[in-house]
Amino acid sequence: MTTAAPPASPAPPQVLLAHHLRQLKLPTFLREYEKVAAEAAREGLDHVRFLLRLAELELIDREGRMVERRIRAAHFPAVKSFDTFDFAAIPSLNKPLVLELARCEYLVARDNIIAHGNSGTGKTHVCLALGLAACQRGFSVAFFTAAGLVHQLREARDERRLLKLQAQLAAVKLLIVDELGYVPLSQTGAELLFEIFSQRHERGSTIVTSNLPFEEWTSVFQSQRLTGALLVRLTHHVHILELNGESYRLKQSKARRRREVRPADPEIGEITPAP
Repeated sequence: MTTAAPPASPAPPQVLLAHHLRQLKLPTFLREYEKVAAEAAREGLDHVRFLLRLAELELIDREGRMVERRIRAAHFPAVKSFDTFDFAAIPSLNKPLVLELARCEYLVARDNIIAHGNSGTGKTHVCLALGLAACQRGFSVAFFTAAGLVHQLREARDERRLLKLQAQLAAVKLLIVDELGYVPLSQTGAELLFEIFSQRHERGSTIVTSNLPFEEWTSVFQSQRLTGALLVRLTHHVHILELNGESYRLKQSKARRRREVRPADPEIGEITPAP
């Protein structure tokens, strides 16, 4: 006669709770509940306030993770904010307008932004900071250089997945196209880029940076007709940022060189470079 095996003892409540919280995808709840429970006991909080505090922590962490995912998906070449932008160095830039745009209401209105000016004045920094602000406020963002975007469009066309890429670009809330005008486009490239702008017209916001004034965009698209049609779409609802003046990067480079030069040697009266 065989003896029955004793019934398995139930798992401890902490083990079950950890399992359930993982299944529910509540990592912050799992990580913090013991500490918050101890705080609640010390402060005499009831169970509702205890749960409220945990739920708030979970929401804060979840939003932070979502912002990080949106930043990664945007493929920014660098993460920039307005905290590190020197507005005083570019007096032509309308600072109140830029800070207003950082609130991202233009994205709700599906307006566009065009930032133009000579090289090195911070156009890319501004568009990256606006892109970061959009990610932080819950909007999807995609960043490309103009040449890089055209390359991807041509590659997608050759591989018969152009429609899929066009749909992805049309769906993003903010498309940033940097450095338009640095490289002339072929006729095919110009037409592919025009199609992207056309598909996004009044459906999503687009930021374009360029070192060229509007009247010179024909040199990029190689067609006055195409350039005119593009400008009509981009400037229908647009905020224009002008960044003109001495190159910000050049000024920084000059300042670094000045700092690297030693004061004159009083004995020989020469200025010597730092080692």
